[in-house]
Amino acid sequence: MLAFAYSRSEMVHDTLYVLAKMKDLKLHASILTYNSLLYNLKHTDMMWDVYNEIKVTGTTQSKQTNSIIIDGLCGQSKLRDAVSFLQEIEGKMLGPSVVSFNTIMSRYCKLGFADVAKSFFCMMLKFGLVPNAYSYNILIHGLCIAGSMEEALEFTNDMEKHGLEPDIVTYNILTKGFRLLGLMNGAWKVIQRMLNRGLNPDLVTYTILICGHCQTGNVEEGLKLRQEMLSRGFQLSVFSYSVLLSSLCKSGQVDEALVLLYEMEANGLEPDHVTYSILIHGLCKQGEVQRALHLYKEMCLKRISPNSISSGAILLSLCEKGMISEARRYFDSLIMNNWVQDIVLYNIMIDGYVSHGNVEEAVELYKLITRTGITPTVVTFNSLIHGFCKRRNFPEARRFMDTIRLHGLEPTAVTYTTLMNAYCEDGNMHCMLELLQEMDAKCIVPTHVTYTVFIKALCKQRKLQEAVQLLHDMCDKGLNLDQVTYNTIIQCFCKAQNIKKAFKLVNEMLLNNLEPTPVTYNILINCLCVYGNLKDADKLLISLLEQNVNLTKVAYTTIIKAHCVKGDVHRAFLFFCLMVEKGFEISVRDYSAVINRLCKRCLITEAQHFFCMMLAYGVSPDHKICEVLLDAYHQCGDLISVHKMLAWMIKSGLLPQRL
Repeated sequence: MLAFAYSRSEMVHDTLYVLAKMKDLKLHASILTYNSLLYNLKHTDMMWDVYNEIKVTGTTQSKQTNSIIIDGLCGQSKLRDAVSFLQEIEGKMLGPSVVSFNTIMSRYCKLGFADVAKSFFCMMLKFGLVPNAYSYNILIHGLCIAGSMEEALEFTNDMEKHGLEPDIVTYNILTKGFRLLGLMNGAWKVIQRMLNRGLNPDLVTYTILICGHCQTGNVEEGLKLRQEMLSRGFQLSVFSYSVLLSSLCKSGQVDEALVLLYEMEANGLEPDHVTYSILIHGLCKQGEVQRALHLYKEMCLKRISPNSISSGAILLSLCEKGMISEARRYFDSLIMNNWVQDIVLYNIMIDGYVSHGNVEEAVELYKLITRTGITPTVVTFNSLIHGFCKRRNFPEARRFMDTIRLHGLEPTAVTYTTLMNAYCEDGNMHCMLELLQEMDAKCIVPTHVTYTVFIKALCKQRKLQEAVQLLHDMCDKGLNLDQVTYNTIIQCFCKAQNIKKAFKLVNEMLLNNLEPTPVTYNILINCLCVYGNLKDADKLLISLLEQNVNLTKVAYTTIIKAHCVKGDVHRAFLFFCLMVEKGFEISVRDYSAVINRLCKRCLITEAQHFFCMMLAYGVSPDHKICEVLLDAYHQCGDLISVHKMLAWMIKSGLLPQRL
């Protein structure tokens, strides 16, 4: 009795001591005591000592004894031993139980071997054992994780045929299976089947559905389910809220996400570092770095230590906004609180310095890394090399490239490409080829970006045929060509006034399933405008609009300026109206460009028409436009218009700089 009490209380050593004393007194412990001790020792090899003791003392075993042994072996990841033990006890009076088979099936399913688990299910039937609901749920879960939904549904039907009613767990497993495949229609069919059986969704069901809809980008449906949960008296978990917050932030609804955060807190749930990281990252993505910092401070006040995701998002956002001093202060505060545990944040700060031309501070930070014992990565060196390349300081860039190896690292294709690009800008093809040979010697495979840099270098030297050949070589090597590569060559052919070849390359892009970008079309339209083929430029733009191709404002402004230069105000006005109609934000600069060109050609009436159009759309003219019109009126001797313009300027608070 004492030994049993100790074993149930997980007092293993006391139990073993009592058992030893009982052995000395020739007293036998019950199988319940041994089983309880076995259970507590199942994760250790001492389990076998107890099992052998049971056999030596002749204590009658129970089916639970074997089940505990199998569970212990599975828990120790000794699956082969578990199967061997199962085979060993086969045919004995106390053979394998349903529990033993369930344990082995569960382990195989967790390892992703649902087919093997199925074979044990069949073996169980051969042994004359009747699977229980748990047996079916294990197998259905394994098949769902493997994506075999048809088979999972077949086993559910088989379960019913054998008189076992699928429970809420079964339906939740199936719902999750469809959710993992992104098939929410299938998930809802399972829910309908469940409702028809008189079963109501539980907290797990709602969580699965919320995750599924958010995963497929349907956050509105996720929010509806949240409302339904709350109306039915369910409390969302921190996890459920985090899923909704993440989905809202991804869709740019950060303000709505913050409202949800306050609801979460009002319901007595404490946000964790994951919740805060999601919101901080979302705010930073929208450029709301000050609000992100406010949330970060709130998190720190709650004694929640920030992770590298939240800290990195803020640091990156500050650097991208050019707030380098603020970024450094924030970075130093992280170091002071011992929250910088790895190289990631150092890399962000170094890259921030480099992006804004402060290579000296970047190098100082690198020295700090080496002093603190944090191991730099290739990314660290790539940023530093990029910084020196921007300054054309090639000796320092090469020195840092050599330093990479001193840290047991190897330069990557990015490292070499960064240096090659700098040599390309410098027109040094010889050094570029040397680096390419070095890459080849070190078995570093060039990327499509590496080849694009070479294509750019060849284009700069007007070696267009070699550039095209290199493009085709890239195809032969199986490298993924991108629009940047094609745009580089297309632009060069346009500069060489070989428009026919430029369009041929665009057709080649389409054949390679590469959709030309707005930049591609901007290059072509600009080329047609510059070299006098203005009618072709018009036709191209109209054709693209008819095909619903998305163009940028640059395409319109380019063609408008060209028509202004040619003096075709009607066409310029037509394309200007098209640009407005497409919903582009029309700035003072856009009107200024047109008015300035018209005035230079003494088309004063037309310039005045654009000025009136500008006022009609609520765009306020600046001094520059007014001065251009005043000069034009003076040159034409139109003193009435001069006085009208001066009066309008004074009335609008734009005091003339000269009278």
